[in-house]
Amino acid sequence: MDPVIATAAERPDLFRRGSELTADIWPVYNTHGEVLSVYWGRLAEEFPEFQFVVYDPETEEVLGQGHSIPCAWDGTVEGLPVGIDQVVERGFDPGAQGRRGTLSALAVEVPRRNQGRGLSRHVLGGMRLVAARHGMDAVIVPLRPVLKDRYPLVPIERYVGWTRPDGSPFDPWIRVHTGLGAAILKPAPRSLKIAGRVEEWEAWTKMAFPESGDYVIPQGLALLSVDRVAGIGTYFEPNVWIRHRV
Repeated sequence: MDPVIATAAERPDLFRRGSELTADIWPVYNTHGEVLSVYWGRLAEEFPEFQFVVYDPETEEVLGQGHSIPCAWDGTVEGLPVGIDQVVERGFDPGAQGRRGTLSALAVEVPRRNQGRGLSRHVLGGMRLVAARHGMDAVIVPLRPVLKDRYPLVPIERYVGWTRPDGSPFDPWIRVHTGLGAAILKPAPRSLKIAGRVEEWEAWTKMAFPESGDYVIPQGLALLSVDRVAGIGTYFEPNVWIRHRV
C-alpha cells in the first residue's frame, strides 16, 4: 500500500513521532542557527497545515517528514530570499501575510533506517500537494546538496554547475529534484548562519580549534571561521534554490 500524507493539523500524534525519529539526521550545529533556532519550534503550532508526515496507513509507521512555510516571492530569480534564514523570517512576518503565495520547503527528513526506498519523492510530492491545497503554484526549495560536505573548499556557485557524463547534475539530491521536473534557480552561498562560542563549536563538532582560522568540520558544506580573540566561530551553510511547479 502506498504511503499516505497527513499534516500536523490532521495527525499531531504522528507528527510528534516523526520529529523524534528524524532527530539524528542533521549535524548538531544545524539546530543552532541564528534564525532557525528562534522560529523552528513555532512551525507546528503556527503553521500546522504546512508540516506533515509520510506514513504507512496499515501500521502507522512514520516513514518521513516534511517542513514547509508559505512565503512571499515575486517569481523572479532576483526576488528569491537570500536563503533559508530569510525565507523563514518572511514567512513569520505579519506584514507579508496577505502576500504569501508561494510554499517554501524547509526540510525533507527521512530517517536513516528508511533511506534508499525512494521516500524522499513521496515527501516532495507532499510538498506539492500541500501547496496545491492552498492555491499555490510553486514550491521553492533551499536545497542542501548531499555530497557538498565532501567538497567544502569548492564554492557552491561552482558545485552547482558540476554534471555527470550524461549531463545530469552531479549531486544526487539535486538530481532527484530535477528528475521530478524541478528547475535549478541559483546558488545561495549564505543561506543559513550559525554563530556560537568556540567552546560550543568544539562540543558540536568534537574538534579542537587552537587558533584563529578556517576549518573543515564534520558534515560541513563550507568552512567554519574561528576567531579565538573574540571567542566566536561563524559558519554560513550554502544551499541551492530549486523550483517545483505545482
